[in-house]
Amino acid sequence: MSKTIALIGTFDSKGKEFLFIKELIESLGFNTFTIHSGVFEPQFEPDVNNNEVIQAAGEDIQKIVDLKDRAYATAVLAKGMEILLPKLYKENKFDGVLSFGGTGGTSISTPGMRALPIGVPKIMVSTVASGNTQPYIGTSDIIMIPSIVDIAGLNTISMKIFTNAVFAICGMLKFEHKIELEHKPLIAATMFGLTTPCINYAKNYLEERGYEVLIFHATGIGGQAMENLIKNGFFEGVLDITTTEWADETVGGILTAGPHRLEAAAQYGVPQVVSLGALDMVNFGPKETVPEKFLSRKFYQHNPTVTLMRTTVDENKKIAENIAQKLNQAKDYTTLMIPLKGFSGLDAQGQPFYGPKEDETLIKILKEKIDSRKIEIIEENYHINDEKFAQLAAKKLLELIEKKKGEK
Repeated sequence: MSKTIALIGTFDSKGKEFLFIKELIESLGFNTFTIHSGVFEPQFEPDVNNNEVIQAAGEDIQKIVDLKDRAYATAVLAKGMEILLPKLYKENKFDGVLSFGGTGGTSISTPGMRALPIGVPKIMVSTVASGNTQPYIGTSDIIMIPSIVDIAGLNTISMKIFTNAVFAICGMLKFEHKIELEHKPLIAATMFGLTTPCINYAKNYLEERGYEVLIFHATGIGGQAMENLIKNGFFEGVLDITTTEWADETVGGILTAGPHRLEAAAQYGVPQVVSLGALDMVNFGPKETVPEKFLSRKFYQHNPTVTLMRTTVDENKKIAENIAQKLNQAKDYTTLMIPLKGFSGLDAQGQPFYGPKEDETLIKILKEKIDSRKIEIIEENYHINDEKFAQLAAKKLLELIEKKKGEK
């Protein structure tokens, strides 16, 4: 049976371009399911018209047309797409999704793509694909391809890009590989390059006991992705060893996961062991991008594109207050594990970010601010990357998971 590709686009302003793409897809033996995301009449008859998209958002198309407000129309169509596209997927209308657009078209199509399950093929060809793509991709697995030239017009460059995108999604559907794995309970874990030994030790410990560990790189989007999957009930437990994103959120680094990091496990009652991994550092890009106000600080050039800055005593007070506020949302099944000999590979005796005073301040404020009636605090005389610390953290998480199971 032929697979079907949903093709989303503004068929009013770029009808000729989308007809070329539609015909190419069908010439390769795939079906198309066309969704019109423009405001005005399409140049060819779609399977889903713009009125259906707008109605999904609870709005009226005539109102959108009469207002002549591009920003408002884009927002309504994006909301409608976010609601309608996953509904159509559940109805088996398509197997993968492909879209092309500029800033407006990308803003309309990607909310619906983000709402689809991870693993569903989704490609967005966009004029903004080489810039900051986080607002469009979020925590999803959308593939973005730079359009190089504007989407409008069929020319030597655009036709090649369009064709490559079509071949890509057709290949993803044609060569779909169904992986059959033994189902194991999942544990989420957070890691940074400078806490890798800890997570590797803990992962081995947990896997030997029948769990599968999914590791999230604590680079902002990694933390957001993990929080989203926790909310959706994927995990039996969370080994949140690396909370460094809170240093960036508090101080102003580039790898912040936003103000809602450390909320999901607490709110949804998922057992969690939290530690202080890489809270000794704030992340910036190349050295020349570090804000001027920080230039007198202690830095470490991690690689040509990553500059690390040591956190101060005052910053650690604020970081600790923020983390305590989040952990105090938990009602149970939460333990804070504190490694007394350092928080990262750089925060150890003889290393560039070794700072007993800074670390002691962070620990002191956490102990003062955390509600110990609800949150267990365990201090261990190890470095975070010591094998023994990693195993103790993993063992504690399994204890919390068993405790929750016993109380059901």
